[in-house]
Amino acid sequence: MASVNDRKLVLAISSRALFDLGDSHAVFEKEGLEAYSRYQIEHENDVLKPGDAFFVVQKLLRLNEQLPGEPRVEVILLSRNSADTGLREFNSIEHYGLNISRAAFCGGESPYRYVSAFGCHLFLSTDADDVRHALDHGIAAATLMASSSQTEHGDQLRFAFDGDAVLFSDESERIFKQQGLKAFTESEKASAMKPLSGGPFKAFLSALQSLQKEFCNDQPPIRTALVTARSAPAHERVIRTLRAWGVRIDESLFLGGMDKGEFLKAYGADVFFDDQKTLCDSARTHVATGHVPHGIANELIKEGD
Repeated sequence: MASVNDRKLVLAISSRALFDLGDSHAVFEKEGLEAYSRYQIEHENDVLKPGDAFFVVQKLLRLNEQLPGEPRVEVILLSRNSADTGLREFNSIEHYGLNISRAAFCGGESPYRYVSAFGCHLFLSTDADDVRHALDHGIAAATLMASSSQTEHGDQLRFAFDGDAVLFSDESERIFKQQGLKAFTESEKASAMKPLSGGPFKAFLSALQSLQKEFCNDQPPIRTALVTARSAPAHERVIRTLRAWGVRIDESLFLGGMDKGEFLKAYGADVFFDDQKTLCDSARTHVATGHVPHGIANELIKEGD
């Protein structure tokens, strides 16, 4: 993964995450594919409204304006449209001045299989099945959930991450889910010196930090935060894990089970990634949120279904 882009941070974005395609999708659901195709072609010069990931993409691409030489950020458009029905998306990209030149139009099939071929570090989509497939293939991915809130920090881009099953593996969360808080706390104290294994977003965080290092000013355009339900004494293993990885997080919030929403709002996250759907539902009222359907919490949901 990402070997063809060792010096770039590469994001794959679905067309429905980048733009609001609600009107055309409604036509597809009510009238079928033929009517949808006709609608898209008839409206191909109508500019699409921004979608849930639009402003994150916009801020990422603006980073290239602050660095000399080759672009250090690239965004790939992935779409279930055909190239014919997808022309409206490229016209909208041109309208907004987004520097997106590579795309895969898959004619109704899932585009996730091209994420690895493009060397992407992160895939954002509104399709939960596509996201699960990408995660199964070792790529950081999240299902974007619509949010009515939008943070403003100028061009600064603020990412927030949950810990277990997102940045880290779910090995500790499994103990918590299966044996309870006491067993979890005892296990974390006993394993404080043993780094946690990496979760699905470890490689993305590392690539993000490599990009952060390109900026040496007092107001870096990227800021990261760990927002976790952990608290002391389970904090030590997390700190030592990040130290062992050689990764720096700008802010770390150990909330001890408190609701994350108000803290994410106070931090001003542009997007927050969490593995637990219920926590995502709460967070999305404050900030844009990506559900990471990975780990034991999501296995339990499947079993409950």
